[in-house]
Amino acid sequence: METTKILIGYAIYLPIALFLTYYVSRTLFKNSKIYMLDIFKGREEIANATNKLFETGFYLLNLGFALMILEMNLYNDSYQLLIEKLSYKIGGFTIYLGLMLFLNLYFFFRGKRKARENQTPQNAIA
Repeated sequence: METTKILIGYAIYLPIALFLTYYVSRTLFKNSKIYMLDIFKGREEIANATNKLFETGFYLLNLGFALMILEMNLYNDSYQLLIEKLSYKIGGFTIYLGLMLFLNLYFFFRGKRKARENQTPQNAIA
């Protein structure tokens, strides 16, 4: 009976974690192209390549974390505890994804600021 609950837990958790990772990544990197183009001064090829590398890293980090926290100990637990453990695990993963999203946004804004600083002349002397 416990094995059935564990498999049910995995069958619920994995698709949700995969979908959340896909959705957040797609949303973030579809909208970050404009920042990359600004950072790389309109050089589309390097902006797209860098954006794709960030996206790949995002997938690797988040899917790796989702799989790392997969373990569920459900011995002699009720279905109520299964749902509670799933909500805790999915909620924790969602918070982690949100933090990763904001970390990426920080990097995008920082890159944009650095690009803008490099465009302005350094203390022009009259």
